[in-house]
Amino acid sequence: MSADLTRDLRNESAAIRRGFYRRYGKRLLDIVLSILALIVLLPFFLVFAVAIKLESPGPVFYIQDRLGLCGKIFRALKFRTMTHVQRVPDREIHPGDPELTRVGAFLRRFKLDELAQLFNVLAGQMSVIGPRPALTRQLAEYDAVGRRRLLVKPGLSGLAQVNGNIYLSWPERWKWDAQYVDACSLRLDLWIIWRTIAVQIRGEEKFIHPRDERQD
Repeated sequence: MSADLTRDLRNESAAIRRGFYRRYGKRLLDIVLSILALIVLLPFFLVFAVAIKLESPGPVFYIQDRLGLCGKIFRALKFRTMTHVQRVPDREIHPGDPELTRVGAFLRRFKLDELAQLFNVLAGQMSVIGPRPALTRQLAEYDAVGRRRLLVKPGLSGLAQVNGNIYLSWPERWKWDAQYVDACSLRLDLWIIWRTIAVQIRGEEKFIHPRDERQD
């Protein structure tokens, strides 16, 4: 990433951090929710780890460089859901993929693999709600709308994730993320948390809501 782009992103990010919630409340909510969730979920994490190791060789966690706030790269955690073999990197994984393990398919179906990123939230690299952390190569593919998602911290869930996620094109996801950047509030974050639980239970395919030019 060029120094000019980094500077521009930082200036734009600082400009939208207005109001108590964006400046202080969101980070406070992240700390409280991530600590409480980690305390409650730690026994389940241990079960996930044992199940992953018993089914296939390889590490418990899948660690990958992702784009964070203003394009800063950080290492995002996920519970490993695929066989530990050489594969085509960064491809979209859909239900029924032959490289998914049985444990991995279960974790992905209910988005449990991404709960490992609560550690990233606690560390301040991510937020509970925000655009999903992008692959580093995607920066070259971004248009102006796509780059707006870098103005806030990436999140465990966001507007794109509760409106179809993998069933949407990347430009459609970027538009939802850009909308979140502009509309971020406590009320919206709580609504997304509630909606995320519904998506986990019913499945992403039940919540497909593409954005088109008429909605912009």
